[in-house]
Amino acid sequence: MDLQEAVDQAREYVVELFAHEQIVNVGLEEAEFDLPEAVWKITLSFTRSWQQQGDLGAKLGLEQARSCKVVLLDNEGQIKSVKDRVLPTTFG
Repeated sequence: MDLQEAVDQAREYVVELFAHEQIVNVGLEEAEFDLPEAVWKITLSFTRSWQQQGDLGAKLGLEQARSCKVVLLDNEGQIKSVKDRVLPTTFG
């Protein structure tokens, strides 16, 4: 399995897994192959329907809350886990 295949499979899995939450704006954040563990680590982020700011939030320049998940899959494409990836908060 190459990188593009791993990303595509992880994205499809996350979209299906969280379908009932009506996620949107699914994006790739990180991708790597962990050689010692022999797994792909694919980090995806998305916005849940209740996290969207709407037009007013966009006009005010508010950033939409995003969820990040790390999908682990083996080189045959078998999903091993989906875990939260908590991003550090920045204060500016």
